[in-house]
Amino acid sequence: MRYLLVGLGNPGQKYAQTRHNAGFWLVDQFSSRYYCELAHKAKFKSVIGQVGIGKDDWVILKPSTYMNRSGCAVRQVSQYYNIARENMLIAHDELDFAPGLVRFKRGGGHGGHNGLRDIIAQLGGAEFARLRIGIGRSGDMVSYVLKSPCKQQRFEIDRSIQRAVELLPDLLGAHSQQAIQSLHVSSLNC
Repeated sequence: MRYLLVGLGNPGQKYAQTRHNAGFWLVDQFSSRYYCELAHKAKFKSVIGQVGIGKDDWVILKPSTYMNRSGCAVRQVSQYYNIARENMLIAHDELDFAPGLVRFKRGGGHGGHNGLRDIIAQLGGAEFARLRIGIGRSGDMVSYVLKSPCKQQRFEIDRSIQRAVELLPDLLGAHSQQAIQSLHVSSLNC
């Protein structure tokens, strides 16, 4: 089976350590764990790589457009590799969850997340899975997501991402229910 893992974030050093880039952080950890080299591909407006895990082929993607224009890259890559929405997993920051909490969700709306909004519009549907990485909420939403988390928050976010990465290959496969339950239980115990 072929899957597409997309991490959402904003390109460039200015945004690299900001909360809005939690999806990029997950892709970076996943790529490191599975020895997947990522390279910039201008035709896809993305940083992209491929890795085999067991019998599955994973395409890994970090759009190099800004967050609110992520959908074009996701659409182009999914069409090129012929990956259905049901085999996509989008990792993104989630204001409604505290740092350290990660939740898996299949389908649904954009919940005000501009990256998801654009992906749904570009794909013509929302039947993809999501990994919602908790970053917490405080004050003005825009300035909050575009700032770096404090040291303790970053530790909690990184730890939750590490656990998600360990379970990620099973989240969309035959053992998805067990992996989802394990992910949700482990993030409660952090």
